[in-house]
Amino acid sequence: QGQLVESGGGLVQAGGSLRLSCVYPGGPFSTYGMAWFRRPPGLGRERVAAITRSGGSTTYVDSVKGRFTISRDNAKNTMYLQMDSLKPEDTAVYYCAASVYGGFASDYQFWGQGTQVTVST
Repeated sequence: QGQLVESGGGLVQAGGSLRLSCVYPGGPFSTYGMAWFRRPPGLGRERVAAITRSGGSTTYVDSVKGRFTISRDNAKNTMYLQMDSLKPEDTAVYYCAASVYGGFASDYQFWGQGTQVTVST
């Protein structure tokens, strides 16, 4: 079913913006629940945001509410994470993930390789 591929990471100053993309060219993208996770340096992985199959519902971790926006374009097999008002504590490797269970899953079966986001002061 192929692999998820993230892009869009990089170095940005605090207060800046980045847009991450996740393409899933080989899978039945529209049937999967999708999510963005991140792993800050020295810390565990956390789910940042998730989106249902249709894109009709989204959920966010409290620390990014009002700053990050998750979206998807099923026609392009692509998911996005728009990150605004970035803070140094947003520095992490960001991963996209897909779940066959759809909705806001607790189990994700397919993962990307990760993209580094670094926010400087």
